[in-house]
Amino acid sequence: MDLATLIGIIAAFGVIIGAIILGGSAGMFVNIPSLVIVVGGTFAVTLMQVSLKQFLGSFKVAMRAFMNKVSPPEVLIEEAVELADTARKEGLLALEGRKISDPFLQMGIRMCIDGHAPDVIHKMLSKEINLSLDREKTGAKMFKSIGDAAPAMGMIGTLIGLVQMLSNMSDPKSIGPAMAVALLTTLYGAVIANAIALPIAEKLNGLSASETLNKKLILESIAAIQEGTNPRILKQMLVAYLPEEKRDSKK
Repeated sequence: MDLATLIGIIAAFGVIIGAIILGGSAGMFVNIPSLVIVVGGTFAVTLMQVSLKQFLGSFKVAMRAFMNKVSPPEVLIEEAVELADTARKEGLLALEGRKISDPFLQMGIRMCIDGHAPDVIHKMLSKEINLSLDREKTGAKMFKSIGDAAPAMGMIGTLIGLVQMLSNMSDPKSIGPAMAVALLTTLYGAVIANAIALPIAEKLNGLSASETLNKKLILESIAAIQEGTNPRILKQMLVAYLPEEKRDSKK
């Protein structure tokens, strides 16, 4: 589990709720019409931009922001070098039954053991990378759309509340509820966008970039293992995938 995402959301809502409680009654910040306008309107507008399958699937993708943990590239490099050393000394078949931590690396090694041509393996693994990237981009795009739509629906709710308030200025009792709708819809929209949707979208983009980098590292490792590249040469090739400050320790 990625604790950073969970801690971040809990902390954000903790600060907001804490400020509400310290400022007075929390009940005044609950308004059903405002919630219906913002939450219902945001989901409706977002659904218009994607298919129903993509809409529902994006929530599954969003769980990666909480549950997914990307393998450090230095760990993948060490594992790839070990596999290359074994394959060079004992042959590719010696890798059969070997426990491999990364599913994508395991897939590539399995294809090597099965005797697929290098160009076939490269084509299939590249396709897997592109399809995975497309799925992750769709999920991030949907949450970015929620982040854009929520404040807009909050503004619409604000305008509705103001119209209701101005049309009933003769009745003082109606001014309070109408003003609550006007202000709370803006608050709800801002919270949904900035405390939930946009951070998740950015987290998914970051995870996608890290996973794509790892898969490209694995793609190059598989090709080198199949060619029988010297493990030390392979390690020097893969070190390029590490940040500058980590390269010296791995050479």
